[in-house]
Amino acid sequence: MKCAIVGFLGCNMMKRSKSEPSTVRRFRLSHLLFGIAAVYLLFLGFKFQHFLELAALLSGDDSYVGLDGTTVGENEEVDLSKGFFGSAYKDTLHQEVEDEQNHNAPLMPKKEHQGEENGGARSIKPIQHKYGRITGEIMRQMNRTSDFSVLERMVDEAWTLGLKAWEEVEKFDVKDSEEDTMMEGKPESCPSWASASGNELAAGDRLMFIPCGLAAGSSITVVGTPHNAHQEYVPQLVKLRRGDGLVMVSQFMVELQGLRAVDGEDPPKILHLNPRLRGDWSQHPVIEHNTCYRMQWGTAQRCDGLPSKNDEDMLVDGYRRCEKWVRNDIVDPKESKTTSWFKRFIGREQKPEVTWPFPFVEGKLFILTLRAGVDGFHVHVGGRHLTSFPYRMGFTLQDATGLAIKGAVDVHSVYATALPTSHPSFSPQRVLEISDKWKAHPLPEVPIRLFIGVLSATNHFAERMAVRKTWMQSSVIKSSHVAVRFFVALNQRKEVNAVLKEEAAYFGDIVILPFLDRYELVVLKTIAICEFGVQNVTATYIMKCDDDTFVRVESVLKEIGGISHNKSLYMGNLNLLHRPLRNGKWAVTYEEWPEEVYPPYANGPGYIISSDIAKFVLELHVKRRLRLFKMEDVSMGMWVEQFNGTVPVQYSHNWKFCQYGCMVDYYTAHYQSPRQMICLWDKLGRGQAQCCNFR
Repeated sequence: MKCAIVGFLGCNMMKRSKSEPSTVRRFRLSHLLFGIAAVYLLFLGFKFQHFLELAALLSGDDSYVGLDGTTVGENEEVDLSKGFFGSAYKDTLHQEVEDEQNHNAPLMPKKEHQGEENGGARSIKPIQHKYGRITGEIMRQMNRTSDFSVLERMVDEAWTLGLKAWEEVEKFDVKDSEEDTMMEGKPESCPSWASASGNELAAGDRLMFIPCGLAAGSSITVVGTPHNAHQEYVPQLVKLRRGDGLVMVSQFMVELQGLRAVDGEDPPKILHLNPRLRGDWSQHPVIEHNTCYRMQWGTAQRCDGLPSKNDEDMLVDGYRRCEKWVRNDIVDPKESKTTSWFKRFIGREQKPEVTWPFPFVEGKLFILTLRAGVDGFHVHVGGRHLTSFPYRMGFTLQDATGLAIKGAVDVHSVYATALPTSHPSFSPQRVLEISDKWKAHPLPEVPIRLFIGVLSATNHFAERMAVRKTWMQSSVIKSSHVAVRFFVALNQRKEVNAVLKEEAAYFGDIVILPFLDRYELVVLKTIAICEFGVQNVTATYIMKCDDDTFVRVESVLKEIGGISHNKSLYMGNLNLLHRPLRNGKWAVTYEEWPEEVYPPYANGPGYIISSDIAKFVLELHVKRRLRLFKMEDVSMGMWVEQFNGTVPVQYSHNWKFCQYGCMVDYYTAHYQSPRQMICLWDKLGRGQAQCCNFR
């Protein structure tokens, strides 16, 4: 009866299931249990201690029991009031990184004051120690007595050229050069127009120099021909199951660029204009506008053939941001002849509407004119207005000293007219306010609570001046409880180095490191900050930040005060289990970094360490046992982890040490332009810890 109900097939399966020997089931279960046990034993043998350390770190507990039965960090206080570790996996535009091992660092002369003392300006001498120098002893230890790595050669060359550059600065008389006009307030003279043929532009890597930048009324005309579309493979389309991933692409870029700060960092883009003739793989043309500051892009403005709003607050000098052009996927509604006749009969005025095709065509000549207006840039093609892009705070027309044209386009000629004949802000005398109130106080002889080292580039006169006029005026700094110094390497141009030397002599807040500045060698400045904070001042804590970082010093001190002073401290916006990028522009090879993850590290724009960690870094450096990695924040995380192996460290995480931009009630705000710095300081003076997000 059961077989009749269940069915013949189900009955046979039931019989087979009952007749199956139980030993088979037990055999399979035993294999499964055996496999689990084997994996567990391997886990105990190789990863258990590391797992306990990570578990203790994640739980906020400073203690864990090691395999030898000892308890590490027992009875230590734990700070769980802050949201502990948080991932920051947005670092797709992170610094270019390479590995470097075993550098030596002789000690800095103790208590050597930089800048002005007793009202008189001292002659400025750079720090004389070769951070990162590779010695023969280290090379023998590495069994590489004859060959240097790329980074080792880079470090050696940077120091050799840097010392030579400083010798030239010592001999260089700024009063006999054109740079004298910078310090004396005489504006440099620039041509009112510039032009370049296609061949001249190609010879200059498709970059035309505009000496004094642009001004309202300036215009740039580009005559060119877009290339025919070419085929590209886009793996993202394959993942989305949109065909075989092959698309036809035709696009080019016209960019107004500022000056590059240091080698390895892209120059700021005051305007990025990107016509995409085939669109974003959609076959519908798109024009994208954007800005980029310190390699961080703003919000893009995209024009796709649909007109933008005609509201007054959306217009730029009376122009629409996006004009209309013909799209083959949209059919314009046509009114009937009857409706048209009736409107004419009653006398209603009719405005004829003309729709133009997309102005860029593959293989056909175009004439593009970019004009700087009062409120923004205006793009005309073939004499017709196409798009407008409002200026963004933090970017000035005078900074647009370069025109770059890239991509699939043949450029025939470029003309720039109505250019300013003098630069109102590019010269240091327009940026550096020569006033006693901005001078740094001498380094205190008594112990201080915090020393802040600010990484800066040679030609960042405006950034340094903005820091001096804003958060360096904090009461705790003026009362000498906190000291601040800029750490700057040398430029390839001796004139710029000479002005830097004068700036350092006058303001007394710059530490000059005599190696040529390179983006890959920022870690050497970090070591210099550690050494200065230990040798030249007696600071309980040392903070590292960048010259585009705005610091709420009182809030940082308050946050530090919440940690027991008996604990070693590593504070900032921390990353846990951050993996190296193995592909792309910022790829890190396994030879450079063999581990799968980085140690816990704080993001570079602003972090704090206790002085005992800084002393540990210097001790390893003196003993030539300090391992360096080209990503300076990862290097610090690596050193702290090594120190944590012998002395428990309190890792303190807070998102308010902002990695990207700013947030309400911030401790540090990053990627802030000089104008934003002034705005933040003004708001802070009104008791508002709010952002100035102009870009």
